[in-house]
Amino acid sequence: MVAPEQLSRVVSHALRHEPWVYELELDGEGWAPVDGLLTAVREQGPRWSDVDRDALVDMIESSAKRRHEIDGDRIRALYGHSVPGQVLKIEAEPPERLFHGTSPEAWEAIQCDGLRPMARQYVHLSADVSTAEQVGRRKASAPVILVVQARRAHEAGSRFWQGNDLVWLADHVPAICLSTD
Repeated sequence: MVAPEQLSRVVSHALRHEPWVYELELDGEGWAPVDGLLTAVREQGPRWSDVDRDALVDMIESSAKRRHEIDGDRIRALYGHSVPGQVLKIEAEPPERLFHGTSPEAWEAIQCDGLRPMARQYVHLSADVSTAEQVGRRKASAPVILVVQARRAHEAGSRFWQGNDLVWLADHVPAICLSTD
C-alpha cells in the first residue's frame, strides 16, 4: 500500500508540474479527471495498483497542508503550478501581512528585485510565521523570514489570490513591501 505522503508527491507532480507525462489535460482552472489521474497513478507500478478515489480523499484529508481538492469527478492542485500558461484563480484582497521563508542568499537578490514567481506561476506567501519557517527550511537551515506588507503591495498594484488557509499567491511583491522584522 502506498502512503498518503508518497501519493501526494506523485499527484502533485502530475497536477502541478508535468501533467503531460501522465497523459493528463488540465483545464483553465487546473482541474483534471479523477479517473484519468487514477489510471496514470496505477501505471506507476504494481504497488500503486490499489490506489483508488478513497486513497485520494485520504491523502487530501490527512495532509498537514491542503494541496489538492476533489470536486465531483475532477481533482486539482490548489497552488504550486509550474506548468506552461497560468492556472486561473479568483483574485482576493490579502490580509495586512503575510510571510515568506527564503535563504539568506536569495534575500540579497530579493532586496533589489522584490519577490517574483521564478519557475512557478505565482509567488507563494504564508499566512503565518511557522508555515514560512517550514518552507524556508527547505531552502536553508537558517532561513530568512520576510514580513510581506501584503495590503500595501496590493494597493501598489500587486495581484493576490488565496491558495488555501495557509498559502496566498501573488504575481509579484515589490522590495519596498518586504522586511525581516
